[in-house]
Amino acid sequence: MTSVYDRLGVPTIINAKGTATRLSGGIMRREVADAMVEASHACVDIAALQAAASREIAAVTGAEAGYVASGASACLLLATAACIAGHDLSAMARLPDTASLKNEVVMARSQRNFYDHAVRAAGARIVEVGLPDRFAGAGVRDAEGWEIDAAISERTAAVFYVADALARPSLPEVVEVAHGRGVPVFVDAAAQLPPQSNLRRFIAEGADLVAFSGGKVIGGPQASGFLCGRHDLIMSAALQHLDFDIPWARWQPPPLLIDKTGLKGVPQHGIGRSCKAGKEEIVGLLTALRLFVEEGDAARHARWLKRVNVMATGLRFGGVDLLYTDDRSAVPQVKLTLKDMTAEDFLIRLAAGTPSVHADASVWDSHVVFLSPLCLGEGDELRVAEAVNAILA
Repeated sequence: MTSVYDRLGVPTIINAKGTATRLSGGIMRREVADAMVEASHACVDIAALQAAASREIAAVTGAEAGYVASGASACLLLATAACIAGHDLSAMARLPDTASLKNEVVMARSQRNFYDHAVRAAGARIVEVGLPDRFAGAGVRDAEGWEIDAAISERTAAVFYVADALARPSLPEVVEVAHGRGVPVFVDAAAQLPPQSNLRRFIAEGADLVAFSGGKVIGGPQASGFLCGRHDLIMSAALQHLDFDIPWARWQPPPLLIDKTGLKGVPQHGIGRSCKAGKEEIVGLLTALRLFVEEGDAARHARWLKRVNVMATGLRFGGVDLLYTDDRSAVPQVKLTLKDMTAEDFLIRLAAGTPSVHADASVWDSHVVFLSPLCLGEGDELRVAEAVNAILA
């Protein structure tokens, strides 16, 4: 039977790299796909659906409210816009023009990355602090709390924190400094699952907004992500995201999401309008989030580890190690040490084969390749091993 990709003339691949967007992310569970199809067969008020999503996300994260957008990057744009504009409708309408507005976002220099373009897209100017000596090899220090405090001024809209095991300073320290100056903190936690406890951790540590990807380990639609955090900031995000082509008298937003009483009018379409999430994505994400929580770290880790073991035992050449096998807070992987070629050369040949297999390298010019179980389809474990063996033979 031909597939939709056959009809389009697009070859499928085996994704042993992980949930990279350039490789179309992961494979959704059947329950998630079925829920999206079911959602597509009826119409609803999107604001009402987002209010329901807010309730579900709040219950899972311990936050006051939640919101669904088209990905974690979209959520970072919305978070930045919320911190800049608040509930000021005229400020919302002006973004990304932030002249005369609080438009500075403070962050540690060592946390800068490609994805903070979403922060700048809202009109913010990033103010870097700290010298990452520990990464430069010049010492052991990184940005410190006093440097964040010194960078905060009357133009500061927020402090941006990129969550990672190596991130410095700690989030509680950053929150203490920022909140002491009346400044909110928003967190990029797009790839911070597992462990499942991280769904609550960053809110518990004081973050005002946290962005998660829906299309990574949660297993939702690839074009989905969600914010969780303070109700007033989630409301601002919604006011800069939803379709508001409706007169004031007929506009009756759900109070759980938007408190109309404090507003001067109906917002114009905001800077987040291009981050639209459809009913299918919202329902798909909520379904995936429920299944993710129900499965739990132990069962999820055992499922991944089973696939990793199949790959590892099928490999006949090269040094093979299993990584993180006992750590349920991490995804187990196969570590393949190459002897006669670099990882980059190996990956080029792996992707050029039939089937085309994509994996990951620790460093481009190293001799180490990682094989991930996250995005493998049924039987792909053995196909990956066979493809690797064919090259190494």
